[in-house]
Amino acid sequence: MSQDEARFPRIIEPRALSAHLEAPDLLIIDVPANAQNYRDGHVPGAVFLDYRRLLSGQAPVANDVPDEAALSTLFSELGLTPQTHVIVYDDEGGGWAGRLAWTLTLLGHDQWSYLNGGIHAWKGEDLPVTPEETAPTPSRFEARIERPELIIRREELIERLEDPALAIWDARSPEEYDGVKGNNQRLGHIPGAVNLEWTDTMDKGRDLRLRDLSELVGELAAMGIDAQSEIATHCQSHHRSGLTWMIGHALGYHIRAYPGSWQEWGNREDTPIET
Repeated sequence: MSQDEARFPRIIEPRALSAHLEAPDLLIIDVPANAQNYRDGHVPGAVFLDYRRLLSGQAPVANDVPDEAALSTLFSELGLTPQTHVIVYDDEGGGWAGRLAWTLTLLGHDQWSYLNGGIHAWKGEDLPVTPEETAPTPSRFEARIERPELIIRREELIERLEDPALAIWDARSPEEYDGVKGNNQRLGHIPGAVNLEWTDTMDKGRDLRLRDLSELVGELAAMGIDAQSEIATHCQSHHRSGLTWMIGHALGYHIRAYPGSWQEWGNREDTPIET
């Protein structure tokens, strides 16, 4: 284990991080769902990331991965280097933080930790926050998709719907999964997918920290999601499933993400659907 890994476990608690805020080569990124929450008070030294920059914004799948040029610009602005250890967090229990972690890992940068519970847990520990915006120190980061196997596409999912080795984790609400709620042309779920809503992985009584991972392992295993499976996870836009991907990755599972998610699947005529 490297010294970096010893200081920064994959899931780091607020008080543990608070002791290392001045550590060299540390980049703390706040990627809130509501930008005002960053302005109201964030972890000292944290830089702001607009979550929309983690999405391509391009038709036909606006929530797909941005191209390498856009990612190079983004992470150069944020000051990422190959030596950087990144702390990711948000204001909602891990969705956008997970999407950021997945993006970093796609680029071959697996040196990141999730601040457990994000800003809610940090404030819950009465740790200091600041409203002063932190200006990042720009770098020259050349982004390359080094781990494309962490992406699964619609075409592969369709081909493998009968594959017992592939488990599909739908992180949306039960209402979306059942097809009684949604803003897409077609409602329901991918045939064979199992549903555990992303918020059900959070401990609401502990400031949105992750629930006990050993409990989650048991629940997921009962649904057919375990270390022996190949797992694909999605939601509506690979935002909520950022958290479920991050949990699977932290558990050492073979987990991939479908960035098209239901925004793509539910707005086509050639995709099979169950309700």
